[in-house]
Amino acid sequence: MNVEKAGTGDIGALTGLRLEYLREDLGRLGEEDEYILRRDLPGYFLSHLNRDLFAYVIREEGAIVSCAFLLVVEKPMSPAFISGKTGTVLNVYSCPSRRGKGYAGAIIKALLRDAREKGLSVIELKSTEAGRRLYLSAGFSEDDSGYYRMKWTNR
Repeated sequence: MNVEKAGTGDIGALTGLRLEYLREDLGRLGEEDEYILRRDLPGYFLSHLNRDLFAYVIREEGAIVSCAFLLVVEKPMSPAFISGKTGTVLNVYSCPSRRGKGYAGAIIKALLRDAREKGLSVIELKSTEAGRRLYLSAGFSEDDSGYYRMKWTNR
């Protein structure tokens, strides 16, 4: 099983996989949301891929069947992230017919190896119950910082 980083030639496939992930995560996407995502995601990937967004993929017969994104951000340093470099794992997804083959675990292992090489202090993610065991076995721990996850939405 070979994990590699996606390139700009993979933007169409990454866009499709992102939409599949979102459909599974959120349920049906609204028509307007899906239109905007299809229209704008390729430009986002073109601007960010292999700069501050890294897409780790596994291919079968040339097609991407599993992926995960690592978004890297550099913040003012803190004891909680001493290098200032942090990462967020997004879009861990395997095509339904390819699940249970260890693809997500192999991708996370490669992603964490690169994160160490990049000097990231912390990597965060949100997990479903289905993914929780995988992340715990990869060395992630549940957030016990005492802070509440909050968000603001401009919508």
